[in-house]
Amino acid sequence: MIAYVIVSGAPAAIAAETAQDCMIELFKRWERVSHPRAYVYKAAVRMWGRRAAKVRMEAPVDALPESTSLVPKPDALAEFEARHEMLQVLKALPPRQRQVLLLTLQEFTPAEIAEQLELDAGTVRAHLMRASRAAAARFEEGEEEQ
Repeated sequence: MIAYVIVSGAPAAIAAETAQDCMIELFKRWERVSHPRAYVYKAAVRMWGRRAAKVRMEAPVDALPESTSLVPKPDALAEFEARHEMLQVLKALPPRQRQVLLLTLQEFTPAEIAEQLELDAGTVRAHLMRASRAAAARFEEGEEEQ
């Protein structure tokens, strides 16, 4: 889930904190939540969205955050991203396509994604198809360059 929030635009430390906060909220609502996995993913994106709106008003921080148990080496994230081409492909996709593809990679079905994102299942499949085509084209471009 941390990776999902990171690819949604959050810095690693904030993504880890957001994931932890979502798990706490899930624990508090456990008896009332029928689909815990979908609940935390949806809550994470909403929580990050609210936090991102506030962060835009604050001055950016130049220093790296301190290490935590969830993010032991915050500076290692840049190295990780550079080594994993898929992250670059995901970042190049429009936000909704990125969101649908990431949830698909987390083994959510189109119907589950549609319910979670409050979209029609056909719309989800269309976003997934466009995202898959764009990702395939990006990988082909990378192979041609090599």
